[in-house]
Amino acid sequence: MSEKTKIVLRSGKDDALKRFHPWVFSGAIKKIYGPVHDGSLVEVFSNKDEYLGSGLYQDASIAVRIMAFAPDRPELLNNDFWYKKLLNAWQLRESTGLTENKNTNVYRLVHGEGDHLPGLIIDHYNGNLVIQAHAIGIHNYRNEIAEGLRKIYGKNLKSIYYKSKDTLPGNFAQSNEVEGFLFGDASSDIVLEYGHRFEVDFVHGQKTGFFIDQRENRKLLAEYTKNRTVLNTFCYSGGFSVYALGAGASFVESLDSSGKALELAEKNVQLNFHQTNNHTVIQADAVQFIRENKKAYDVIILDPPAFAKHTNVRHNAVQGYKRLNAEAIRQISPGGVLFTFSCSQVVNMNLFKSTVIAAAIQAGRQARVLHQMTQPHDHPVNAFHPEGEYLKGLVLYID
Repeated sequence: MSEKTKIVLRSGKDDALKRFHPWVFSGAIKKIYGPVHDGSLVEVFSNKDEYLGSGLYQDASIAVRIMAFAPDRPELLNNDFWYKKLLNAWQLRESTGLTENKNTNVYRLVHGEGDHLPGLIIDHYNGNLVIQAHAIGIHNYRNEIAEGLRKIYGKNLKSIYYKSKDTLPGNFAQSNEVEGFLFGDASSDIVLEYGHRFEVDFVHGQKTGFFIDQRENRKLLAEYTKNRTVLNTFCYSGGFSVYALGAGASFVESLDSSGKALELAEKNVQLNFHQTNNHTVIQADAVQFIRENKKAYDVIILDPPAFAKHTNVRHNAVQGYKRLNAEAIRQISPGGVLFTFSCSQVVNMNLFKSTVIAAAIQAGRQARVLHQMTQPHDHPVNAFHPEGEYLKGLVLYID
């Protein structure tokens, strides 16, 4: 076996890896033996020289992302390694009925740590795959990953687009290699989600093009919108709006600060309903609009972007969630329903729930929790990596 760079952890810093947590933080490292650079395959040992796993190194707070735990000890991360890992992820989606579903052809194929591939996201859009790297090591293996995907999907594969400009460090983000097709050239497509049609632009859209993680929550919303007025804030491509209209909402307002998002929302409404006079779009700041608008709604959806990505700004995020939810709760008609979400990883469900309840108290309204929501099963949470459970949601009945 060829000599690999060896990383030795400080005493007592190996417990997490022995519990199969896939991250090694820079502060846990005692010594590095051998050359190392961003993207290097390294072996990690305890302070007692026990082999713990192999992973990809990066000069960052998360210094090593473990790709294989002991006793597995890969010599190389070759095509076969990536194919087996990707096939395992595909088989999970197959077992849950997503890979050949006539009503839903959009799903997440790889959810990073949840699929034992830390730093890698792959979304499937009707035969088109979008790869997103969150680590330089994953970036370095993008072609091997694409080859594995081609082997799995075969003739059903239309394109593979690599989209990592916004997720890799700045010096890498400027490279021409972080955006572009690795196979095919389809830049957009029409996808189906529970029979609803959506246009997804992989190249220019936010994230990988569509917020797949709200699929089951959009379906749940449909149970509450018949004959009701609905305000969908932070609407982006209008996913919740389409479901509400499809379920018979009397009127839906889609609100976003982005004009491009609203164009996409209107396009998706027209894709499903052609012409409708019970839908309108509003370009505005959500908090300001709700505060100043005196109109009451039967259902309000709050699905903001992450308010906090790091613990040092968590307090400010919590106050932001509290203000937003308090204003929305004031605007809901008696007997109305609030769908409210947080995708801030550092705000857990207990904190989010207590924040929303505090908002109801501030608004002076009685509230009952009908549902607690999370991400769907194609966004699995590694049992040993609880940080992967990032999406939290509540459905409140407001008296």
